[in-house]
Amino acid sequence: MSGGVARLVWGGLSAVCMGFSKTGVPGASILAVVLMAQAYHEDAALSVGALVPVLLVGDLFAVYLYARYTAWDRLIRLFPSVAVGLIAGAVLLHYVRGNALRPILGALVVAMFVLEVYRRASANGHYGQKWWYVWLTGMLAGFSTMVGNAAGPVMTMYLLSQNLPKDKFMGTTAMFFFTVNLLKIAPMALEGMITPETMHFATYTVPMTLVGVGLGRWVFRQMSQNTFDMAALILGGIGGLWLLVG
Repeated sequence: MSGGVARLVWGGLSAVCMGFSKTGVPGASILAVVLMAQAYHEDAALSVGALVPVLLVGDLFAVYLYARYTAWDRLIRLFPSVAVGLIAGAVLLHYVRGNALRPILGALVVAMFVLEVYRRASANGHYGQKWWYVWLTGMLAGFSTMVGNAAGPVMTMYLLSQNLPKDKFMGTTAMFFFTVNLLKIAPMALEGMITPETMHFATYTVPMTLVGVGLGRWVFRQMSQNTFDMAALILGGIGGLWLLVG
């Protein structure tokens, strides 16, 4: 398979996975990040930029389908610390590429995963409402989405800790990512992560996103609350492990 064809295949699969994550199970977004990294294996920074148009198209559909279910109280209290994380990530991008930070991000996500598993197993603990957890999550989500489009597992663990119904989970996720993904465009363009080449590539990948959006919507309607929570938890944990060792 030639390099150009391989890039189209990996990029198309990435777009399908991202569309699926936006309307089906949010944790699947980490698969899209992995696949796009394979499409641009020679330059990880471009893989992050190439995913932005895909993210935004998926976000638009997610907002249209789920925004009315947004748990605004859980989201608004997160945004101040998210802003801190976004700014820190934008500054650091000037000196360090996101790949160098993945093990640290992964370790933190795995720690959140372990904490969430413990909370569910013990049926005890309300750390999800604590100010320190909200601030830690917000800063980590803002930072990780800026440096590597890797906030999916972070937000999954946070929203699972809030015990939200699946409709509210999806609505809150949709509004969060639509907001932060718009804010990322300018810093990423300035750092050369979004280029004319990646935008041209988007003319192929963006239509593939629609396939994932339709599939995700169908799967979401079939899932019970327990199945949704378990799928989100498992995929979020896998995402953390991939960041840690990938």
